[in-house]
Amino acid sequence: MFRYVMTGCIALALMGCSTPSTLPFEPSENVQVRIDSQFNPEHCEYLGEVTGSEGHWYSYLFYTNDAMMQGAMHDLKNKASAIGADTVFMISPQDFTTSFSVLGTAYRCQ
Repeated sequence: MFRYVMTGCIALALMGCSTPSTLPFEPSENVQVRIDSQFNPEHCEYLGEVTGSEGHWYSYLFYTNDAMMQGAMHDLKNKASAIGADTVFMISPQDFTTSFSVLGTAYRCQ
């Protein structure tokens, strides 16, 4: 009986530590993510590479892929906003069993 109680407590503790990042920070709402081939960065200033990720080795047990994808996109936009970018050209999503990561190139276009 004690073993089941401890297992339940550990599962709840891990779930509390793995809350997905579903809400973006306010400044990142102005960051556009582009994936189309029509994006032309000629009139933009290159600011660097940015990554966004969501998930841990244990969080995939508690959250859907959709929640982890949204968390990774919000993380990407937040990091782009932090360096002054308003546009991110997303290069490649990386879908792992236990997490989701995205890589993009950040630009200031406006």
